[in-house]
Amino acid sequence: MPAEQREAAERAGWKTLMPVQARAIPYLLAGRDMIIQARTGSGKTGAFLLPMLTSIDRTKRMQALILVPTRELAVQVCREAQTLCGSAGLKPVALYGGVGYGPQVEALKDGAHIIVGTPGRILDHMLRRTLVLDDLAMLIFDEADRMLSMGFYPDMLAIQRYMPRRHVHSCMFSATFPDEVKRAARAFIKEPEFISLSNDHVHVTDTAHVFYKVPGTDKDRALVRIIEIENPTSAIIFCNTRANVHYVAVVLSRFGYDADELSADRSQQEREQVLDRVRKGTLRFLVATDVAARGIDIPALSHVFMYETPEDSESYIHRAGRTGRAGATGVAITLVNPNEETLEIQRIARTFSIPIEERVLPTDADVSAVVTERITALLEARLRERDNLAAERSRRFIPLARSLAESEDESAIIAMLLDDYYQKTLHVPPGATEMPKAQPQPPRRERSNDRPPHRGGGRRR
Repeated sequence: MPAEQREAAERAGWKTLMPVQARAIPYLLAGRDMIIQARTGSGKTGAFLLPMLTSIDRTKRMQALILVPTRELAVQVCREAQTLCGSAGLKPVALYGGVGYGPQVEALKDGAHIIVGTPGRILDHMLRRTLVLDDLAMLIFDEADRMLSMGFYPDMLAIQRYMPRRHVHSCMFSATFPDEVKRAARAFIKEPEFISLSNDHVHVTDTAHVFYKVPGTDKDRALVRIIEIENPTSAIIFCNTRANVHYVAVVLSRFGYDADELSADRSQQEREQVLDRVRKGTLRFLVATDVAARGIDIPALSHVFMYETPEDSESYIHRAGRTGRAGATGVAITLVNPNEETLEIQRIARTFSIPIEERVLPTDADVSAVVTERITALLEARLRERDNLAAERSRRFIPLARSLAESEDESAIIAMLLDDYYQKTLHVPPGATEMPKAQPQPPRRERSNDRPPHRGGGRRR
């Protein structure tokens, strides 16, 4: 590793490179387009920042663009970029919503070399012509799977239209690579090379195995929180009994999910209707027992949830094997009671030599943060599609929107509208609706120094 990078690693307090850094950095230094599978906390940020010390031309602005899914990650990556690259004369800037445009515009004018930001705000700056990437040398997609689950794909495609026509060194980092991530990778990186890392060894796996410790009384709400975080395109939820199949299907339906059950309690006609939706790929969540789901193959199944630990080891393999088929990747998630079921799932993992990861159960606050980021991205993408007349029509409601937002009682109306839009946009059968398509607009004359064109106030990304 070049001396400049060694010194930067020392400033960050790294005595040795982490596995993802040791494997990825030589490829990035060689300018090769990469897709790298690495989980959060594995050191991937350093893997793409350290090569910038020698890959970026300090005499040119806006040399590197790092797209991230959340404002918190944008701040974190920007801070790490300052630690690793700041003393070398490289200036990073974070672009994200919830703050005014003025300071960000000034930071860009001041000569930023490394741009870190959420796709929505990055696209807004491009539309305003405050961010121009003619000299871009390096493009990084960080946590690509989360960006797609947050609904950023339309914005990512729109950003691509503002990229230089020439080749730009591009790399994508993701903890998992389901079909939608692979499709996104092909849209942005023509002939990437692939590296997969897990913990301290390199491996390629079709299915990620995960379990959460969940008290029995909280399993239904825990399942809903995990589904919101994961945002699967389609899934089977396995239960051990017909009674729980019915209960889980009712809970999911009441929460607004497209879910149905398959059990011996259904009439033959009802079972055929459910199976028909399964075969057509138009049912998002199927809740079933092992017996009822036998022989069913859901196309491009992204997730398997086990509401209860299976009654035998072979059943776990049967259930988990429903995802990660035909070269695709998938996720098998098990909800276990903290005591005896935890031991059982660990025994299954040892029996079949399966690397299984324990994750911390998401809280209501975690879900709220993810949902906020996701719906803001969706609404901003839709807002960018509106023409001048539609924007003028919307401005009639700005006083009412402000009035409702300022009143604690009336803010419930805004919450209801947001919830309805979120449900209709995301909690629908597969293929029933398309995600909003963000269309790039020509630069418009700005109306003020700190507002994007044709915006009516409110939260910004």
